[in-house]
Amino acid sequence: MANRWWVRGGHVVLPDQVMAADVAISDGRIEAIVPTGAELEASAGEKVLDATGAWVLPGLVDIHCDAIEKEVEPRPNTIFPLDMAFIQFERKLALHGITTMFHSLSLGVGLSIRGEKLMEELIRHVVSSRSERAMIRHRVHLRYEISYLTGMPLAKQLVREGLIDYLSFMDHAPGVGQYSRPGAFERYVMKNQGVGPDEVAEIVAELEERRSRVDWAELRALADAASERRIAVASHDDDSRELVDRSIGFGAKVVEFPLNLDTASYARERGLHVCVGAPNVVRGGSHDRNMSAADAIEAGAADILCSDYHPASMLQAIVTLESRGMALNEAVRLATLEPARALGLEGEIGSLERGKQADLLVVRKVRDCPVVTDTVVGGNVVQQTRDYVAVGL
Repeated sequence: MANRWWVRGGHVVLPDQVMAADVAISDGRIEAIVPTGAELEASAGEKVLDATGAWVLPGLVDIHCDAIEKEVEPRPNTIFPLDMAFIQFERKLALHGITTMFHSLSLGVGLSIRGEKLMEELIRHVVSSRSERAMIRHRVHLRYEISYLTGMPLAKQLVREGLIDYLSFMDHAPGVGQYSRPGAFERYVMKNQGVGPDEVAEIVAELEERRSRVDWAELRALADAASERRIAVASHDDDSRELVDRSIGFGAKVVEFPLNLDTASYARERGLHVCVGAPNVVRGGSHDRNMSAADAIEAGAADILCSDYHPASMLQAIVTLESRGMALNEAVRLATLEPARALGLEGEIGSLERGKQADLLVVRKVRDCPVVTDTVVGGNVVQQTRDYVAVGL
């Protein structure tokens, strides 16, 4: 085949094993995976990417990451041009090995980039960019704050226009979920939005008033509209079996960041996917003193890793889990095949298998840290990093 090329000499991470193998790519898809040394040689003129001594992983699939919000607004009221922010952020994602990103954008007061207009503009920018030019696969994850009543028309519109690929419901408020500790919500809003005690007191008062008027039937209708369009629905920060059951009633397929092991285990028992944060794994625990992600994974109570707010943690979390005794292929599945399966994409991405999209990474270690030297998306090499060299200082 004239357009066939190879990734040769690596340790290829398959869903069920790791094997020394060569990967043949043709027309943007995986044509074959053959054991190293098998009698299937590259023909004259076929390109070869040398992965000798490296891992070859499927591209990472990140279903929850709000880092793009900080890329656009790194400090309160400091907005950067969307083109610049998006393109530079995309380059970082390719370096971190994330080949499919569900950009998580919040529709709600006090917790996201300011204003519906900017959020909608960014969503439309993501969608238009992926059709014009893109290094990786970009998707949109709409995080809807259930108490943000005036945001419902926009949420419905975005779903109706086909601009959303994943929908989650949030309930961020004092005394609820991750903000159950006194003052936790207020401290977060003051830090995140750069407001003072008086302003945050007004935000809290308005929030509590809106929460008293939440229309649960309208929320279910939004979830149904998403499900009818095959948009996966998720809950966020569930902390009890009762909330998991409520999430199931909304058609949720994923429970994101359950706050304790009992809730996570119950969600898995009910057939839901459970998503936990890679930063939690890398840092050795939750920054909010909630459930340990690594403990949940090892207990079988979580099956998906996401980067949450720190894309570099995805690949590092895989290595951390391997160091704790998990088989490499099982750790890799948490950030590739399982998130793809949760969102109904496992037929195209998420694993290195014949016929699937050729989204793959060549990964080497630098001081025990995994470093992506080559990122391939749809059979195209979108980034390559040369070997590190010593520089005299």
